[in-house]
This record gives sequence, structure tokens and C-alpha cells, in this order.
Amino acid sequence: MNIAFVINQTHKEETVFTTTLLAFKAHKRGHTVLYIGLADFTYHNEDNVGAYCRVLKPTEEVEDPEELLEMLRDREKEYVDAYDMDVLWLRYDPVVDMINRPWASPTALQFAQLIKRRGTWVINDPDKLVEATNKFYLEYFPKEIRPKTIITRSYQDVVSFLDQQNNKIILKPLTGSGGKNVFLVKEDERHNLKQTVEVITRDGYLLAQEYLPDAANGDIRFFLLNGDPIQVDGKYAAVNRVQQKGDIRSNIHQGGSAQQANIDDTILATVSKVTGKLKEDGMYFVGLDIVGDKIMEINVFSPGALNLASKLNDVDFVGLVLDDVEKQIEKRKNSK
Repeated sequence: MNIAFVINQTHKEETVFTTTLLAFKAHKRGHTVLYIGLADFTYHNEDNVGAYCRVLKPTEEVEDPEELLEMLRDREKEYVDAYDMDVLWLRYDPVVDMINRPWASPTALQFAQLIKRRGTWVINDPDKLVEATNKFYLEYFPKEIRPKTIITRSYQDVVSFLDQQNNKIILKPLTGSGGKNVFLVKEDERHNLKQTVEVITRDGYLLAQEYLPDAANGDIRFFLLNGDPIQVDGKYAAVNRVQQKGDIRSNIHQGGSAQQANIDDTILATVSKVTGKLKEDGMYFVGLDIVGDKIMEINVFSPGALNLASKLNDVDFVGLVLDDVEKQIEKRKNSK
């Protein structure tokens, strides 16, 4: 089958990305891999929608993910109609282009909606991704799994919230990723609060959350597939991300380290409270960020670290994901 991965830009992809490993293993299974940048879509009329893709055929020899990326980067783009794409997998980060190409993410999402209407399976469902372009999406889920939160641009709102939360809160951009501009604010740091709020709100709204003591032990990235926990040989696709000493951010590319996660009944009970809506929303591949019995973020665009989960647990979670993708495509073909 033809699997098209929508990424920000090919030259910005890295060998350690989950997308790269998905593409590499899909190629090894005999599938054609297409890479589509956010600026590569084209629309001529309702019967002619597609993209200029970097295409890697299954007959081409590729030794490892690094070689896969090298070959794709050197490849001339060619037009592929959406009718010839079995899967359009949205694996880009909307935040990456927010400043220099603010048009890129929303326009690509509109193209994905058109392509979905023409019959191609789009992961995750672009109609619902419109609601999930920032951290507001978490507020659609049950209150008991959400940390206390406010979303605002008002400095006074933040001051009041800090008072209510025993002088300890987390501040971060409403639209953001990768741990950028995330701050822990305590009583003795109030003198910097106004400046911190100004830094975050310079590019949009601010999100303030209660500080959870369990966050000192990092967070757990927990993966779901079609609403269910990803599990192989009794092991869950999850990673315990632990921050560097003196840092509150556990993101791997912000210096955090990855450890095998201990998945207990509390975590599973928390996850069970969001799976129904995620499946209903067509959020096929999702990464939850969990602290204690709270979900801090729901990652629905390009959740990473599945490769780390596989290594730490010594199982092939990526293979299980691709098994299911193949099954879903076969079902769709048989239903036509």
C-alpha cells in the first residue's frame, strides 16, 4: 500500500523520530513511502487533489532509518493524487511553523479534510484535529483526570491562580510543544512573574496549571492505538520521562532521560476515562502525558518516543501499529 506521511519539512526530520521508524518499517514490509511537506499540497478541482511527494519504492534497498532519510531528501518531488494514497498520516508539529509559516499548518489541515472526503484514510481524523490544535483539547475530557487549569492573557488572572494554588504553578504557552517556555513559578519568584507572563503571551494565550508533586518523578508518555493501550507481551507502550536535575521539563530533547515505565492500576484507570472519546473523535494514534492520576497533555499530531518504548521494553510496538494499519486498510478496501 501507499503510506503518505505529512511532516513539516523533510530536511527537518531526524533518524530518532517516531515518524522515521514508522516509515522505515513500513518500507521494509513492502509498502511505498511518501513524504509530504506542509507546503506540498495542491488543489486543481474537487476531482484533482494531491501533493508533490518524495517517494520511496519498496524495491529500493534501504539499510537503516538514516539512509531512508538521506534518500528521501535527495529525491525529486513528484505529483501523487490523493486517490493513490491508502493512508495520509499527519505527523507534523503545528508549533514548528507557527512563527515563520503561520499559514502552513491550518492550510495542510484543510487539505487533509478534503482528502478524507475523497475516501483516503487520514490519521488522525482532520475534522477533529481542528479542535485539537492546542492544549485546549484536554478541557473536553472528564474533570477528574485534568489538573486545575486556567487559560488567559491576563497577568492578574495568573496572580489570582497562584494565590489559589498555594503559590506553586506551572506556566506554559497554550500553543506549544517540546517544553519551550515552560516555567515553574513559586512564592519567592513572584518578582519575575509579570515578565514571565509577558514572554509567554507574546505569541498567544497562556496556560497555567496546578503543580503536581508527582511531577518531581517526571511524567509518563503512554501510547494508545484506536482508543486502546498499545500492549505487546504484557508490556505497555510507555516511557517514564525524567527531567534533568534543576529542570521541570521532562521532554527528551530538552535533556530529559527515558526509563522503563511502571504502569499501575492508577494509570490504567486514568487512561480508561479518555479512551472512549479519543476513539469517537477518530484519534487513532495518541500519546498521553500522565503525572500521577492526571493527564497533563493529549498529543494527537505527532507523539514521539514510541521507539524508546520499544527499546526499553525489548518489544516491537511499531510493528504492532503497522499490523493494525494494514488490517484497517484491508477492512476499508473490503467494505467498498
